[in-house]
Amino acid sequence: MEVNQAEVVLCEFYFSDLRQNKLRPVVIFKNNLPFNDFVGMPVSSKVDRLNEDEILIAQSDFLVGQLPKRSKVMVRKTFVISKQVVVKKYGALSEDCFCRLHQAFCRYFGCL
Repeated sequence: MEVNQAEVVLCEFYFSDLRQNKLRPVVIFKNNLPFNDFVGMPVSSKVDRLNEDEILIAQSDFLVGQLPKRSKVMVRKTFVISKQVVVKKYGALSEDCFCRLHQAFCRYFGCL
């Protein structure tokens, strides 16, 4: 599936035994990597506690689409993932929201 920066997608993750899997939402942070990969930031609906590197996303942060629940993006868990595990798209975040995520990324990882 083709994906674009700032989209929120649902991905299928397999456990190490490859017998069980879990579906998790992910924000596309950078989508132009080689080998059909992208950089993603995981999303969680467990918003009762926020760490300094976690950003809340609300329905108002979406240009189109939505997530089923109020959620947070976990910047510290940014990772590379294959586009082949994308199951569906939830929608796309606004430019303002994506800028907040980028700033949080730079604060946490340090940007030049």
